[in-house]
Amino acid sequence: MAATQNDQAAAPFQPAVGRIPILEIFPQVEGGRWPAKGYVGEVIPFGALVFREGHDAVGAHLELEAPDGTLIDRPLTRTHDWDDEWRGLAQVTSEGDWRFRIRGYSDDFATWEHNATIKINAGIDVELMFAIGAQLFARLAGEAERPAADRELFARVAAELAQTAGPPAERLGLAYGPAVAAALHQRPAQSLVTHSDWLPLRVERTRAGSGAWYEFFPRSVGAKQLAGGRWKSGTFRTAAKRLPAVAGMGFDVLYLPPIHPIGEAFRKGRNNTLDPQPGDPGSPWAIGGAAGGHDAIHPDLGTEADFVAFLKAAKKVGLEVALDFALQASPDHPWVKEHPEWFTTLPDGTIAYAENPPKKYQDIYPINFDNDSAGIRAEALRILEYWIGLGVKIFRVDNPHTKPLDFWEWLIHEVNAAHPEVVFLAEAFTRPAPMQGLAKVGFQQSYTYFTWRNTKAEIEEFFTSLAEETDAFFRPNLFVNTPDILTEFLQFGGMPAYRIRAVLAATGAPTWGVYSGYELIENVARPGAEENIDNEKYEYKARDFAAAEEAGRSIAPEITRLNEIRRAHPALGQLRNLRFHASDDDSIVVYSKHLDGEFTPTGVSDTIIVVVNVDPHSVRETTVHLDLSLLGLAADSSFEVTDLLSGNVWQWSTHNYVRLDAFTQPAHILHLTPGSGPQHEGGAH
Repeated sequence: MAATQNDQAAAPFQPAVGRIPILEIFPQVEGGRWPAKGYVGEVIPFGALVFREGHDAVGAHLELEAPDGTLIDRPLTRTHDWDDEWRGLAQVTSEGDWRFRIRGYSDDFATWEHNATIKINAGIDVELMFAIGAQLFARLAGEAERPAADRELFARVAAELAQTAGPPAERLGLAYGPAVAAALHQRPAQSLVTHSDWLPLRVERTRAGSGAWYEFFPRSVGAKQLAGGRWKSGTFRTAAKRLPAVAGMGFDVLYLPPIHPIGEAFRKGRNNTLDPQPGDPGSPWAIGGAAGGHDAIHPDLGTEADFVAFLKAAKKVGLEVALDFALQASPDHPWVKEHPEWFTTLPDGTIAYAENPPKKYQDIYPINFDNDSAGIRAEALRILEYWIGLGVKIFRVDNPHTKPLDFWEWLIHEVNAAHPEVVFLAEAFTRPAPMQGLAKVGFQQSYTYFTWRNTKAEIEEFFTSLAEETDAFFRPNLFVNTPDILTEFLQFGGMPAYRIRAVLAATGAPTWGVYSGYELIENVARPGAEENIDNEKYEYKARDFAAAEEAGRSIAPEITRLNEIRRAHPALGQLRNLRFHASDDDSIVVYSKHLDGEFTPTGVSDTIIVVVNVDPHSVRETTVHLDLSLLGLAADSSFEVTDLLSGNVWQWSTHNYVRLDAFTQPAHILHLTPGSGPQHEGGAH
């Protein structure tokens, strides 16, 4: 028989808060509705607000459980004396579903030590405080789960405190000594132990959260212009010749726009015109034609065997290939005839094409996910399984914010349940709520507003949000440009602007990306649009990278150096350790990334300080003011830094003169020489 409302009302009330309150636990996503994110090697801040009534001391620990059941128990540290936030760092080292909880407790030793110090020094309740201490240490000596050596130590302390003769300082000596402190650090004197609920943490492979991406159109690589102005398309075989150069610049992932057949109906011409000329290849995002749809390869590029050979060639030079996944169709796509219910039919009988006013995409039909959701889901999963079967493990998803969120939650879950190594990047330039919603439901990476954040204030606000506010679920991929995005900063900033943005992207987040042509400073915009003129989306573009570099018109060497620095310094492989410092100039941005030796492969701490002149038109001189506690250093430290871009070495301290010429060197990437300054014990968390 179902319980009535009165039966429910009669049930005893159970407080939601435990004996020791544990609130505002982090990291978490919507109260554990979805798991917080980590990637192998990531150092994650954990913590909560932990407090109790009155003046007695409390403590807090992190209990972090790995997929194999291994439990990591780490003490948390109170952030400030005047608040109740406790936090600490832990590194996740294997893929899978982890979980964690926070343990709060009454710290009986800290309470006694505080009271005893004050009262005994003041001559108040002296013997009472010794008796309370003796009782406490006798209790600790009797705790069977403690190591035998610690129990013996606590028994001696209890005996000393119980003596009624001798100077108080001598009686307190052993209790206040380093041996007791070390033993209690490992296992505190705790009572009223309270646990939070377990919260989920999903740890994915390192490439899900860290890497350098490069984008090129395979049809352009090796394309040749023939007599009469027509072009012969590049192929996977010609594109493969470019792979060593991409890998040589230090990139990890090669992203390809759609490689499928392109529709003829309403095909776009050069510069997005509606009158294509013979031989115009059309937009790769207008997917589908006589040769097939999303599970087919454009005949000009080659065969399935050619594509598989391309994947193998990329792997040989250390590159993973990311494929575009764009759920949309050209009017010539087989779906239009086979599944007309997957589209929106207008009252006049025509199918609605895609629009983002004032932009119109007459060559693309968007999917209507509400007419046959089961059929569309099955087809999307089938397509992904096909490409995964060929060896693709990374997908850049086009405009996911124009599709239902529950569709993506289902699809990514289904794919990752069978293929946990598969990574999805959301190309969603949209409002914060849908952008962040996509990340919460499963997208491993996300495009961001980075390209439009150019001033010092904008950069500080943007990076702080990424590192400290959305870090539990949102992994940014800082692309410096795309075929659709050529900002005014790049259009009018010249080569300095391109260098500035590359430094910010490569050091600001563990994942960044470059669209081919960026290194050649391709900065001429199509009139009235925020994109390159002669846009590669609508035509072939043959580039002579070697000639440009020889003529000094390429920043490929600088990009290569940035990726070398990233690989050499584990602090740059983290997102959540980014912290800003001050400068007296509103165009000089200063931030650091510090990683304690506990979390580095060498066991030596790694500290990077980035100083950037974000005005591409000027020379700036200013003073930089560092918060040395964020670098694991004492406030009065002097230390050596090496500029990893120029090789210059300087002696720095809290306040430092800087001169940055946007035209020659707009940035410093400084490495703090290990051991060159007095360290704080334990570093700065």
